[in-house]
Amino acid sequence: MSDNSELNSPPQDTPEELAEVIAELEQYRERLVNDTTTMAQKAKILKAKMMANLDPDLQKIDAALQELRDRYAAVTAKN
Repeated sequence: MSDNSELNSPPQDTPEELAEVIAELEQYRERLVNDTTTMAQKAKILKAKMMANLDPDLQKIDAALQELRDRYAAVTAKN
């Protein structure tokens, strides 16, 4: 029987990996807002309505970004 301790423990993130994921997620968030804004303008949808529809997704992205930033801070504080 093999040891499953590696499967049960979270992966060890490097600061470089975390920084890359944070940057990619920030770019995705910005692209999502920009693309949705452009589509809303073409469809003549009010920006407030568009943002209200987009807000739940942005909250999820922001929460994920905060978690990643916290992990990055914890990893870099160890060094």
